[in-house]
Amino acid sequence: CPAMAGPRFTAPTAAEAELLLMQKQALAEEEAAKAKRELLTRFLQEKLSREEQSSMWGLHKVHTLWRLAQRKTKDQELHQDIEILSQTFTRVMDCKDGVIETLVRDLEEAEEQQNRALSSHLHLMDQLLHLQRCRLGYLEEGFNAQVGALEAEFEAERCGISGGEGEW
Repeated sequence: CPAMAGPRFTAPTAAEAELLLMQKQALAEEEAAKAKRELLTRFLQEKLSREEQSSMWGLHKVHTLWRLAQRKTKDQELHQDIEILSQTFTRVMDCKDGVIETLVRDLEEAEEQQNRALSSHLHLMDQLLHLQRCRLGYLEEGFNAQVGALEAEFEAERCGISGGEGEW
């Protein structure tokens, strides 16, 4: 049969048409599902991106607040340290002021002692000078007395020699 020798084109039957329609619907549904998945994926990616940005901002805020809390704590610690150091400095200065006052009193007492010692020394030197002058006066009187006695003796011998010139 020649009709059988060539390809056969026959009109699609109702079952084939229904199958084609179902395949087209399945393909359309699959493409719609694919488009829906892509849309959902994009939506979720955008939401994820927004959440990541929000998370970064939140984390930044948390870090900022944490640093602020740490600064406040450190500020309080430093103020306490400064207060302690200030009190310690005041105590040390009071102690050193006390030592300086004691040294000033000791210096004033030493100057008074030196002035009393100098005054006493000068008084003793005046007494020694007076004593030496008195001694010198007595020695001078003794010397003058001896000179007078020697002069008198010399005059007596001279008178004795002049009066008795022939006796020798």
